[in-house]
Amino acid sequence: MKCFLNAKTYLNGVGMCIRNIVFDRDVISVGNDEVPRSAEVLSLPDGAVVLPGFIDEHVHGAGGADVMDGSAQSLSVMAQTLAKEGTARFLATTMTQSEENILNAAKAVKQYMSDGGDGAGLLGIHLEGPFISSAQAGAQPEEFISAPDIKLFEKFNSACGGNIKMVTVAPESKGADKFISYLKENGVTVSIGHTSADYQTAMRAVNCGASSVTHTFNAQTGIHHRDIGVAGAALTCDGLYTELIADKIHVSVPAMSLLYKNKPRGKLVLITDAMRAKGMGEGISELGGQTVIVKDSQARLEDGTLAGSVLKMNEAVKNLIECGAEFADAVDCATLNVAKNLHIADKYGSIAVGKRADFTVLDDRFNVLLTIRDGRIIYKNC
Repeated sequence: MKCFLNAKTYLNGVGMCIRNIVFDRDVISVGNDEVPRSAEVLSLPDGAVVLPGFIDEHVHGAGGADVMDGSAQSLSVMAQTLAKEGTARFLATTMTQSEENILNAAKAVKQYMSDGGDGAGLLGIHLEGPFISSAQAGAQPEEFISAPDIKLFEKFNSACGGNIKMVTVAPESKGADKFISYLKENGVTVSIGHTSADYQTAMRAVNCGASSVTHTFNAQTGIHHRDIGVAGAALTCDGLYTELIADKIHVSVPAMSLLYKNKPRGKLVLITDAMRAKGMGEGISELGGQTVIVKDSQARLEDGTLAGSVLKMNEAVKNLIECGAEFADAVDCATLNVAKNLHIADKYGSIAVGKRADFTVLDDRFNVLLTIRDGRIIYKNC
């Protein structure tokens, strides 16, 4: 049994407060009652704040490792690297590749999840591709793009032990309506992304069961006064969760502010969309067999196309606040909102009695002091 004593804590629905937080193995109890004498007290420096553990639903790689390596070892490297930025849980995000490569990645996820592992906890897979539009492929290899295919999805899902939690889909693709409805019926979060869809097509996808927009503003139709596109649907449809790469590179500061101001509280989701170069410094890296050049915190293909990011989640929270977000809202965007989008808020995303003991502890400059998953310290810098 461990505890934080009189810790400055963020509780959803309450705000900043001083609390004792006791957790017995992986389960939280919150209160100001007497702390058991047997509890191990985790001391924190002045100014530290205890938050729910961050959740990244869209991350491809970190620390020199990538989901598409198709190995449990690479997932382990990712998990330990992500812990350093306060991320306690993540979805291993694939990209458009050959069927064989995606299957290998799925099998590695199944193996890693069955073995456990240190670092951030792996929740499953975000299948970003191959069911996307070639016209909005971004850094995804076009030769492997496929029309939505239920049988192919089932093959991927079986390979990872039924752990695909989220799928990005271009809703203008042939068969997309049926595919989206199928995913919705089977509890998979459907995200509109890498798409040339117009506004009406995006809203039809919402009616079929899509509930999210992949990296809003990026690789999708923008706003025009005669058709406000997918970006317009993201801004005006209150029911849609909207991902945001808050690195001030993929999305400008004014656009970040526009999204924050237009979405209802609880519907904005911070992601990193990071690739293997995260945490590795500047230089040459790789994404899906393509050369990536990392310079000035930007990861680009040789032709200049943005190729994911090297953003850290604690930096994303800080950047959103600098764009005008309230502290509590920014924290929710990296925690509770993500959990709700993935239908796991009963266990994750906030500090509450009975929920998993996942915590991120920051100092007053947003540096990560501690990351705790299931009551275990997975990163310490204090």
